[in-house]
Amino acid sequence: MNSMVPAARLEHVRFSYDNGVTWVLDGIDLTIRSGERLCLVGPNGSGKSTLARLIAGLAAPDGGDMTLLGHHVFDGETASANPSEYRDARHGIGTVFQNPEDQIVTTIVEDDVAFGPENLGVARDDIGGRIDESLQSVDMAGFRHADPTRMSGGQQQRIAIAGMLAMNPRMLVLDEPTAMLDPDARIEVMRILDMLQRRGTTIVLVTHHHDETMHADRVLRIDGGLLTQVEADRDAIAAKQVIARSHADATDAAGSTESAAEEPGGSTAAASPAQPAKSGQPVKPASTKSDASPIPPTGSASDAIAVSGLSYRYDDGDAPVFENLSLRVAEGEIVALMGSNGAGKTTLARLLCALDRPSAGSITVAGLPVSSSKHGKRPRALTRKERAALRRNVGYVMQHPERQLFADTVAEDVAYGPRNQHLSELEVATRVEEALRMLHIEHLADRSPFNLSGGQQRLVAIAGVIACRPRVLIMDEPTASLDESAVSRIHALLGSLKSQGVAVLIITHSIDEAEHCADRIITMGSHNGDGEGDGCGTGDDGDTSVGDATESSTNAGKAGIESIEDGSRNRPSFVASLDPRAKMVTFLTLMFTAFVITRPAQLAMGAVLTACVVAAARLHPLRLLSSVRVFLIVFAVMGLVNMFFARSGETLAHIGPLPITTGGLMVAVLYSCRLALVIILGAVFLATTTPTAMTDAFGSLLLPFRKIGWHTQEVALVMSLALRFLPTLSDETKAIIDAQSARGGTIETGSPATRVKALFAIIVPILVAALRHADNLSLALDARCYEEGIHRTHWRVMRARRRDLMVAAACVAYVVALLAVGWL
Repeated sequence: MNSMVPAARLEHVRFSYDNGVTWVLDGIDLTIRSGERLCLVGPNGSGKSTLARLIAGLAAPDGGDMTLLGHHVFDGETASANPSEYRDARHGIGTVFQNPEDQIVTTIVEDDVAFGPENLGVARDDIGGRIDESLQSVDMAGFRHADPTRMSGGQQQRIAIAGMLAMNPRMLVLDEPTAMLDPDARIEVMRILDMLQRRGTTIVLVTHHHDETMHADRVLRIDGGLLTQVEADRDAIAAKQVIARSHADATDAAGSTESAAEEPGGSTAAASPAQPAKSGQPVKPASTKSDASPIPPTGSASDAIAVSGLSYRYDDGDAPVFENLSLRVAEGEIVALMGSNGAGKTTLARLLCALDRPSAGSITVAGLPVSSSKHGKRPRALTRKERAALRRNVGYVMQHPERQLFADTVAEDVAYGPRNQHLSELEVATRVEEALRMLHIEHLADRSPFNLSGGQQRLVAIAGVIACRPRVLIMDEPTASLDESAVSRIHALLGSLKSQGVAVLIITHSIDEAEHCADRIITMGSHNGDGEGDGCGTGDDGDTSVGDATESSTNAGKAGIESIEDGSRNRPSFVASLDPRAKMVTFLTLMFTAFVITRPAQLAMGAVLTACVVAAARLHPLRLLSSVRVFLIVFAVMGLVNMFFARSGETLAHIGPLPITTGGLMVAVLYSCRLALVIILGAVFLATTTPTAMTDAFGSLLLPFRKIGWHTQEVALVMSLALRFLPTLSDETKAIIDAQSARGGTIETGSPATRVKALFAIIVPILVAALRHADNLSLALDARCYEEGIHRTHWRVMRARRRDLMVAAACVAYVVALLAVGWL
């Protein structure tokens, strides 16, 4: 594009979410020069994200005039949008959102990166080159066959950026892309933006981080619906970056020194002071009061949190998230927990709150035993009484605040925890008023928490936990996405809680925040790709911990039911390498024919075939059975019930008035076993076929129906997105349940009747979550230029080979033999 032509021009643009009652944007005039880097800053709820969506062509204004990449998308005179102009403009605009999870539409990295170019109709050979180049640009070339949904937030954000780079955008719009990233990942994203700008890409970046404005050509502040230009203090920003790098180097050096002193088999140290002393001895940060109580060298009654020998892994076959971790937090102490994305910080927080169980080790919080491991066995689950006691003393602010809100109004949401403590309504109202006032959000009391900005939702979530008045508070990234004013409120709140003797463990990626607020900093390390620790910070109390690699690093390439895979991962199994169309048809045939089994000989044939399929798929039999054990138990119970209704054959025994006959026993066995064969074959198919391959196969098999008007491409895409996002909604449901549990909800500790009633209460927030994901997904599809009925090219081409024909022939032979045995 000609450098003299603006990348975007907005004239008198207005936007409202309530039909003009209030204006989020009110008369915006903005010209973005081609090739410039523009940063948008401003307080929470000021309209930054709204303006970014308008510039990205993902929303239309309510008034004004807009031109994007030379396309007149919105006419101010007629107050109307031009769909074709918007479509053409979006072909040259890339968009990266704050949460990359909803931008990833497939379960294989290279397929996700290819999705945009496919929608643009790029030739298949050219798509391959774009995938290679874009993944190399974000340093993710080694993960092209991995599952992006299992990656850390930093890695997912890089994949999201790679997906945009593969579309060769002339303008890239990023809405707080680093809000949840660790410092190293943030630096990497900024490096990518520098590279893109050198290539001539126009960049629009929404951010709360001042250091990210350092390379901007212009910094614009939006507030009250209006734009004003501000100057970045580049010298101050550069100085802060030098200090941050010095701190990181000092922490790494201290970790290396302490690691060298460890005995073989010991774990590297994790607790560190906020600043290292020149003599090598730890000192307190300047922001910490000099009379703060020192941490005792061993566990004591004053410990609000005491962790010893803690280990956690997701499944028995997985590498540990962390191992042999120990730490302590004293009463009235604020400890900052830092570390890279995927080091296990959030996992540790969940273990402290008894929302997960460790693999080994002991935890005591607020004097209450959370877990205790004996003889190397996994700690037992807490009883309902023990959980109720823990919930009264421990508060947990989750990483994603939108998952912690579930009431109709802000006031009702904040009141949820105090009501579960069985306080009087007067006391509940007092606590709600106090919590809202402490965070300066009294004006939001009657608003729906679902209609607030992300920053406002975070403040409401914190208020809901503070209203419970916990003795121990655990906060996971409480200031992410917050403006300076809101951050200062949180910091003031921490000081107030400290003065009241509340122990606080705050997970943060901000070195400035950790040094300003915390008495100590604990740095959780991670393992590299070889499984070796990368070192952690050190401290004066002898606490130790080991982090682990991100789940994506150790589990890259796992597809389907990853925990049941067996054998070599260097090449796919025979079943996994089959053409997905042949595999889908074959497995569906085998599963349906299982229902014709009526004789023991047929059951034996089905069992032998299923065993051969499991072996050819290189799946661990016991893990496979474990993955479907719930279904197997249900089928066994159903079979036993059927046993009492079939009374043919010889009577073997009686249970009360009900006889058990040989015919009934045979029916029970056949009924249970043939259903088990169906579910096991289904599990094998899911474990060896990615959702992307399933939907490609489904779409290909549906192609003949195009002739009768079926929208086969759209049907296949819907199936793909369903397979992609059903696990996400499942995780969201669990998060909402955990949020209610963390605030003493009866969904965890009540009687069976009250727990069922509480389950119904989560329906609304789950629906809201589904709608939010659907809305974000719709924006992501628009940003990737997907439209109904468009001609798409395909990066992944399916080819039937000799082995596929052999499998199909074997399947036909099996069905014929099965039917023949039944006729004899």
